[in-house]
Amino acid sequence: MKAWIMILAMMTSQFFAMNSFADTSQQDEVTYSLQEITTIRSFGPWPIEPQAEPSNRFSQQAQAIELGRQLFFDRRLSREGELSCADCHQPTQAFQDGIALNKGLNPLHRNTSSLLNLAHRPWYGWGGEHDSLWSQSIRPMLSASEMHTDLARLKSQLQQDKYFQCAFEQTTGQTIDSLDQEAWLVSVGKLLASYQETIRSGSSPFDHFREQLLASSANDKPIVPAQSALSIQQQQGLKIFIGEGRCQLCHSGPQFSSGEFGDIGVRFFTAEGVDKGRYQGIQSLKDDPFSLLGQYNDDETKNNSLRTSHLQLLHRNWGEFKIPSLRNVAQTAPYMHNGSLNNLAQVIDFYSELDEERLHADGEKILRPLHLSATKKQALEAFLTSLTGPVMAATDNSAIFQHCQIHSP
Repeated sequence: MKAWIMILAMMTSQFFAMNSFADTSQQDEVTYSLQEITTIRSFGPWPIEPQAEPSNRFSQQAQAIELGRQLFFDRRLSREGELSCADCHQPTQAFQDGIALNKGLNPLHRNTSSLLNLAHRPWYGWGGEHDSLWSQSIRPMLSASEMHTDLARLKSQLQQDKYFQCAFEQTTGQTIDSLDQEAWLVSVGKLLASYQETIRSGSSPFDHFREQLLASSANDKPIVPAQSALSIQQQQGLKIFIGEGRCQLCHSGPQFSSGEFGDIGVRFFTAEGVDKGRYQGIQSLKDDPFSLLGQYNDDETKNNSLRTSHLQLLHRNWGEFKIPSLRNVAQTAPYMHNGSLNNLAQVIDFYSELDEERLHADGEKILRPLHLSATKKQALEAFLTSLTGPVMAATDNSAIFQHCQIHSP
């Protein structure tokens, strides 16, 4: 096997026009070292095969997915019946809202994250306030700034809905009135999580290129230019991503995220005061009755709670926020925890001209201004667009409850 693979750069003008590449003047050869190929290999395979979540007994069950889908679009979950989960996490917007800061029922100080590819992450929320998708799904219902759900009223409404009552019992094996309010709320959270686990992105042009590159490496044959899944510009951006940009040090693995947190110098002051980020997130998680350390974790071994039990609150956690996945990142603007950057070009400018003075003493040591040229910035942005795959989610399967008496609330 050669230590590098050469991707021929001489493509026809017809090929460039067909693929609408941003910069057709680039005619340089793009080569990959063995180390670069190894790094590219680490970004897959994708998509990841769905697996049941041990802490959620409803995970990967068809009935739970459908009932969770119905709840996701049900405005009764908010106090005044004004908002559903889908109003802020819109399917047509890659399951986010496309604005910097949503108002909800009250102004918010954090950007609405996309729900793509949430399954099996270690932490949830910009500050990691939750350690499971189902506990994270409960949070907006309890938040006064978001859905501010009147739980007693909601439970009463759903008890009177004969269709929902039937579907709930069929799915959970329990009646609504047999559960106290907290246990019932957990069931709702787990049903919502069961649906959200199905929200994911499919194979992107980068994933196809990764397969081509690994196959060509194994066979000691270059990729045929006209069949390459990435343009020359996108390949140059990939080399920047894993090279001088050092982006992969945080945006690693198939999700293009370490799943952890970092301080990158984004402002954490809000209109209400200071957003402590991960520091507050750890405090909230330790006080959360719905964490994996609590009684509602369905994994009898409790092995999935070890990460939470060993979590320590450190001073360096101030100003740290979630390292988001870059899957479908071109569809999830605006960016950063406060929605302060409007597009990918601004994000790249932020890192290129990084103000190290904004990093606190315990900030990310790997960060430094990249000082990228305009051409390199364009190439990096072109590569990031190649991470966009088709958005998928479970669709209407209400026929699964066909024997339940449909009763409009």
